[in-house]
Amino acid sequence: MSRYTLPFGSWPSPFSSDAVVAAATGLGQVVTDLNSIYWLENRPQEQGRSVIMCADSDGAITVVTPASFNVRSRVHEYGGGAFTVKDGHVYFVNDADQRIYTQRPDGVPTALTPEQPGARYCDMVIDRRRNTLICVQEDHRDDQREAINRLVSIALGQTHEPCIESGSGSVSVLMEGADFYASPALGHDGQALAWLEWDHPDMPWDATRLMLATRSHAGELGSVSHLCGGDNESIFQPRWSPDNELYFVSDRSGWWNLHRWRDGVINPVLEMDAEFGQPQWVFSRSTYAFLDSTHVATAYCQRGLWQLGILDTVSAQLTAIDTPYTEINDLQVLDNQIVFHGGAPDRAAGIVNIVPGQSPTLLNQKQPDQIDASWYAVAKPIAFPTTAGDQAHALYYAPTNPDCQADNAERPPLIVRVHGGPTAGASSALDLRTQFWTSRGFAVCDVNYRGSTGYGRAYRQRLNGQWGVYDVADCECAARYLIDSGAVDPERTIIRGSSAGGYSVLSALTFGDTFKAGASLYGISNLETLAQDTHKFESRYLDRLVGPFPADRETYYQRSPIHFVDKMSAATIFFQGLEDKVVPPEQAEKMVDALKQRGAPVAYLTFAHEQHGFRQADSIKRALEAELYFYATLFGFAPADELEPIAIDNL
Repeated sequence: MSRYTLPFGSWPSPFSSDAVVAAATGLGQVVTDLNSIYWLENRPQEQGRSVIMCADSDGAITVVTPASFNVRSRVHEYGGGAFTVKDGHVYFVNDADQRIYTQRPDGVPTALTPEQPGARYCDMVIDRRRNTLICVQEDHRDDQREAINRLVSIALGQTHEPCIESGSGSVSVLMEGADFYASPALGHDGQALAWLEWDHPDMPWDATRLMLATRSHAGELGSVSHLCGGDNESIFQPRWSPDNELYFVSDRSGWWNLHRWRDGVINPVLEMDAEFGQPQWVFSRSTYAFLDSTHVATAYCQRGLWQLGILDTVSAQLTAIDTPYTEINDLQVLDNQIVFHGGAPDRAAGIVNIVPGQSPTLLNQKQPDQIDASWYAVAKPIAFPTTAGDQAHALYYAPTNPDCQADNAERPPLIVRVHGGPTAGASSALDLRTQFWTSRGFAVCDVNYRGSTGYGRAYRQRLNGQWGVYDVADCECAARYLIDSGAVDPERTIIRGSSAGGYSVLSALTFGDTFKAGASLYGISNLETLAQDTHKFESRYLDRLVGPFPADRETYYQRSPIHFVDKMSAATIFFQGLEDKVVPPEQAEKMVDALKQRGAPVAYLTFAHEQHGFRQADSIKRALEAELYFYATLFGFAPADELEPIAIDNL
């Protein structure tokens, strides 16, 4: 069949904004219990509500969470670790009141923790011997001081069944004093508890301490030991083996590798230039689990792409499992089954169940219906030279549409995407938000700038002291690399990003001239404001990325786009949730007002009930269509879609 010749940006596409929203169901935390597999599912069509799903041994899938509940923790604002399951009983944090609820099989949830506005919980583990729940608590009840983080124990009742009287779970403090706690791991005999802790100004990927305490018959902590971690060592996911040995991931070698504590000695289980850990932006992340006492199912990342394998802890041999998945999260095991949240460039994310030697089973995959694979743009990893003699990395997606082509003389517009964090990485999994653009004739480049994860500690630390410099330079160098290769149009270069990525966007548009347009989604324009007005978890994050505040106030000033708006002339569109506590709306509004006065083309869309990241279907749809309308108006092409106009000042 012949292809239509149409300008880039004007190609008709089956990836509508509605299709993007339909596929935007977020999949998260995986838990296995008895013969069942549980996971968390976020539903934009239900105002961003998150529910617990369950697949039983027969493959039947049910929704566990009643309609009036929303499973989400607000600890560190980003949450995670919002539920666990033990012997068929579900324990979860409800978003509205942040209380822990318990739910019997096929039963109605009952509040476990007392009604204490300001008390938040996450990262739960059940101690059946003492009939208690151990978890992280973040206490915001005194608004005159910084929130207090603790490890706590919550009584479940007098029997081995969870209590059913609402709010009757008394809360006892196990450990406090550190600024942060995470990953409580209970030994199989119940006599030892391991956990992670760290203090300001460190983030968990900078330095965490692995702690170990003995426990009394009543569950109180006895002697406490600092096993490892601290200065320039990040520990991730302590977990006890079936024979009760303590394993964990450490980056002491420069890579997050698996280690073991045995008889008071710490040794690597396997040394490898690969990442077996992840940045702990949310709780309860898992990259490995035990199949038996000597075999570990594990996910590991090399050059930004994840793989699956089985590690023999005796021989230190890692056997790769051939799968199509290049994005693997929340790995757990159930008997001989390996379960994880996985995705790949040619398939959407889903809950995957693999028995080694057999084909994977998809428990819940969100894939658009009746769209041929020829429509999908597949990520191509690229490396390119950047400043200071370094090399940076990216994933490149070429315009892809089996029905359309452009004139041979035309080059496509380029969207350079900047991931958030900034300590994070671009995902290689199929994302219909990417396909939305590539199928319409845009090229997309996801940049894993210096500071990104997946390339070892040294690469991750390259951004220290250089945020707003190296990330911007890498995005500019990625664009120039593609321009020089003849792949894209230098006059239609766009940069877009959210949160920390939005800061890179505004910095690139303010201090550089590579990009002709930009989109900032709840991005940062004033580093000083961010340093002084953000939540506890990130309140000292910038000490490493920029410098100690207020000692380095001048650096903060010089790298804040809001102070140099007179240098900015590129068209910019802003998207902002009005309930955002991570990046308050005032930052976007000050930037927008300044750009209006400057005479630069600018658009500003707000979303009344959104926070840091858009969860609701209407918000996702509106933002995507508005962004397309903005680019079409700016670059003068006619989109095939019917789009609701937006107000653009100074254009």
